[in-house]
Amino acid sequence: MLLSDRYAEALTYAAAAHHGQFRKGTGIPYIAHPIAVSALAIENGGTESQAIAALLHDVLEDCGAHHGPEIERRFGADVLRIVEGLTDGVPDDSGAKPEWRSRKLDYLAHLATADLQTVLVSACDKLHNATAIADDHALIGENIFERFSQPKSETVWYYRELLRVLADRLGEDHQLPVRLKAAVGRWAP
Repeated sequence: MLLSDRYAEALTYAAAAHHGQFRKGTGIPYIAHPIAVSALAIENGGTESQAIAALLHDVLEDCGAHHGPEIERRFGADVLRIVEGLTDGVPDDSGAKPEWRSRKLDYLAHLATADLQTVLVSACDKLHNATAIADDHALIGENIFERFSQPKSETVWYYRELLRVLADRLGEDHQLPVRLKAAVGRWAP
């Protein structure tokens, strides 16, 4: 696949939107995550729209819903649809999101019926997150879970449910669920 100028524009947009944000508990600029997710989407047969949506997948959730119209204008309705399908909660005007467990249950139910374009990018996102947890777990152990708003048991529950849904949607032999299972197994045996 040849990537167009739209991809470069999306990378610039995502970097600007996430400027000053860092991965939880690290000094890693947040933009590293969307770039990695986009790379996984490309490596797993995603289209340019999926690769762009991967770059932008956390913009609504972490930077605000006001980005939605601009994403649609610049990158198209298809990209916005995928980004919206990857968003499990947009903060309200006070910055609050709905309760964690209900957001995760809603997202799992959504993934069970979402279009496969969205499911593929979601699998890439979850694989990158689970791998980052596994890598940090290997370095600092159980303290990694202090970075999260929920205890380890809830994180384990969520990733096991994600695995079930993603394997059902993409197939148990698809490399994304296979790799996700291996990554989760490193910190949730």
